[in-house]
Parts: sequence; structure tokens; C-alpha cells
Amino acid sequence: MANPLSPTKKTSMQRQSREIKIGSVKLGGQNPILVQSMAATRTQDIEGTRRQIAILEKAGADLIRIAIDSQKDVEALKILREEAKTPLVVDLQESYRLAEFLAPLVQKIRYNPGHLHHHEKGKSKQDKVAWIVEKVAPHNCALRVGVNCGSVDPEWLERYPKDHEKAIVSSAIENCEILDKLGFKNYLVSLKDSDPNRVVAVNKRFHLLCPSVPLHLGVTEAGLPPEGVIKTRVAFEQLLSQGIGDTVRVSLTVPFEEKGQEIYVARGIIEDIQNGRFRSVSYYENAGLNIISCPSCSRVENEKFVELAQKVKDMAVFAKSHKLTIAIMGCRVNGPGETDDADLGLWCSPTFVNLKRKDEFLGRFSYEDILPRLKTEIKRLIT
Repeated sequence: MANPLSPTKKTSMQRQSREIKIGSVKLGGQNPILVQSMAATRTQDIEGTRRQIAILEKAGADLIRIAIDSQKDVEALKILREEAKTPLVVDLQESYRLAEFLAPLVQKIRYNPGHLHHHEKGKSKQDKVAWIVEKVAPHNCALRVGVNCGSVDPEWLERYPKDHEKAIVSSAIENCEILDKLGFKNYLVSLKDSDPNRVVAVNKRFHLLCPSVPLHLGVTEAGLPPEGVIKTRVAFEQLLSQGIGDTVRVSLTVPFEEKGQEIYVARGIIEDIQNGRFRSVSYYENAGLNIISCPSCSRVENEKFVELAQKVKDMAVFAKSHKLTIAIMGCRVNGPGETDDADLGLWCSPTFVNLKRKDEFLGRFSYEDILPRLKTEIKRLIT
């Protein structure tokens, strides 16, 4: 039997998902795979975010995501949306109540079931999702149910403590069932992890159970190029070639002025897969040093974060043959949770960097002092 991933065989990438609409853009079904990215600047920084939108539009982004954390961000968005030529997507993060003000302004809103869990605990998750639907439906605003490895709904983690993948998939399915019962169909799902193998596993698992639900693919915190590109390619080749995935994002830690790289890399991977050119492996082997870092967003409070990630990579090269994971996150919102699986985790604040070794918090260090301390901790773990 011929190898379905043979480089000489063109891949059809036929998909089973239903079609949804994000403004005037159609997603899912047999429509082209949409490529998106996210502004790295604080949304309140109108000039900086305007520049990010311009960079991503020039690179050819189909959708541009912006994080909203406050009413000030909403006011900034009102200005930015008037100038943007590309449909805008909003990431609610932990401010789901802002959906009421955002639905008239954007084409799609992403909420995280894990974040919903921590707010208004006296209210059921069904009621919270119903409230969001009530606000977005009149404006034909689409929804993305975004399940992330570092912030999975605790109820599902408690139910499946030894099967993280099942917890991720179950949380997504639960939210799909809630939306379906509400009669809301204009939604898609994302299931993300920093491990490309887990991204493949959870998306295959979800697709098998819910083949009609459109999927957004991405390896979250893929890190710096070229490793971040390789991790993403591994996941996309395994999924897109099997008709799984309707929109994608490549999450790279790059300088703000180079955010267009995410779009160019994504389109290159999609084109290769469509033409049967497979350049990676079927399983990503974390045999040595593994550096995880987020692609930055509006919550990153110091642009030194990108520079720090590169410095960590350069400094830690002496440990490249050791099986060790270092996670570098740009903010205090996702940082603690997203570094839980790392041997050493860093998350940044405006003037200092937090450091932990596995579950042990080691303290706060200046941007100048963090590298020597991190080097000491690396040596302690590998000797």
C-alpha cells in the first residue's frame, strides 16, 4: 500500500466540518484553511496595536486576534476596528463579562472554559455560556471555545487526574453540548498544548467524537524559531493531512516587528501539505533540551520578554543534550499555570521575572539577575 504521506502524493485535505461565518469570512467545510495571528502589544497602546495589525495584514492574515482585559481595551478597540481591513477576533481571557460590549465590535470572540470556572462560582457554567451566547448571537458574532493545556477546567482535571488529554477533550465537548442545546451553531473549538504530540492526540480524539465541529489548530508556546516552526509543522502535518483543522496559528516568540513570520510560516506549511511535501516526523521526540516560550500578546508588560527568551536559549546551550524543559512566559496571567509541566519555569512582570523549579517557587529576580540564577538551577538539575 502506498504511503499516504508520500512526498510524491498530493494531499486532498478533505474535511468533514460544517461551515460557520466570521463576519464575511467563511470557515470550515471545504473553504480554504484560514491563517491567523495575534497582536503582541497592549490593546490600550493604540499606536503599537495599529502597527501590529498593519504588519499582520501586510503578511496576509485572514483573522487578527486581540486580547481584551479591561474597559480601556474596549475603548481602544472601537478606534482600531474602524481602521482594520481584516476581521478582528477578541480573546476574552478572564473578562468574560466584557462580551456584552465586544460583540457589536468584532466578528468572533474566544473564551476559555477554564477561565470561566474561576469567576462567579455561584453560577453554573451553563448559565455563564448562555449569557455569552445571549450577548453575541444578535450580532452574528462567532465563538471559539479555546481549551488550553495550562488552564483546563479543574472539574475535568479532578475527574481524570491521570488522563490530561481526556480532561482537555471532555471540557471541549461539554461546552459544545451546552452551545448546541442553546441552538447556537456558529462556533469552533481549539485544543492547544505546547507539546505537538499532545496537540495531535487531543485533536484526533476530539475530531473522532465531533467531526462536524470546525477546529482551530496551534501549538501554544511553540517557542523561538527554528524549533517553534518544527514543533508546529509536526502537528500540522499529522492533522491537516487527515482533514483535521480549518484555521491555524503558528505561535512564535519573535520581535514585535517580525510578527508577520507567523503568517508566512503557516502558509508555507499548508502549501507543503497540500502538495504532499512532508518535511517532519510523525512523532516529536523531546530527547534533549526543550525550551517553551509564548508568542507574546497584549498581556506582556515588558518587551524584554522576547529578548530574554533568546538569551535563555543561548545561555542554556551547554545543557542541550539533557532532557530538560524550560518554560518562559511573558505575563503573570498565564505564566504560573503554563509553566507547571516544566522543570524550570519563568514568567515575567514589568520589572522582574518569577522563577520556579518544578512546583517550588524560587523568587523574583531582575531581568539582569535572572540568567545567572537560572544557569545555577540548570546545573543543579543536570549534575
